[in-house]
This record gives sequence, C-alpha cells and structure tokens, in this order.
Amino acid sequence: VKLVESGGGLVQPGGSLRLSCTADDKIFSIYHLGWFRQAPDSQRDQREWVARISTSGEKTYADSVKGRATIARDNAKNTMYLDLNSLKPEDTGVYYCLGAAEGVENWGQGTLVTVSS
Repeated sequence: VKLVESGGGLVQPGGSLRLSCTADDKIFSIYHLGWFRQAPDSQRDQREWVARISTSGEKTYADSVKGRATIARDNAKNTMYLDLNSLKPEDTGVYYCLGAAEGVENWGQGTLVTVSS
C-alpha cells in the first residue's frame, strides 16, 4: 500500500494543525495505523512514536502529545488524521504515517512540521 502524508507546514507555538495520511488501498480498514515523527538532524532509528489507532478504533498516545493530539481514521476515505494542538517547538519534525497489516509495515514519505515564531 502507498501512504501519502499531507498537512505539514510552519506553525507558531500554541497553534494547531491537522495532518492527513491517505492510502491507495481499498481494504484500508484492515490496517493498524500510527504516526511517528523524526526530529531534525536525527536518524531513522530515532523516530518517535506519536499515536496509534487500531482496526477497531482503539487509540493510544505518547506521553509527549497526550492531551494535545487526536488521532482518527475514516475508512471510507482511506484516510487517517492527526490533530495537534498547543504546538511546541519540540513538536518540530518530519511526521510519518505507518500502516501495518498481515505482518507488513508500510511507511509514507513524511510531511514536515515546523513550530517556530
């Protein structure tokens, strides 16, 4: 499956944004989904898990975003969302979506979020 993220950009501290991850797979509903982020100048193996949503809709969040993030999925649109509020400079990074099903993990290409005044 091909995953494409969108919605990144430059946001002021305290601001909000919505990230989207759209898949080209019509059986999107079978995928466990998640968001990860990679801080500037960090390596791929240092990607930080942000949030996940299961096929049944169960949601979990990293402590770093708990209370500020909402993950959601719309299977009819093959799309996952991440709403982030009260953004902080430390939220800056490339945000990646991950779709996992049947033992296979698929990553998007990432979308850059920069939180700065």
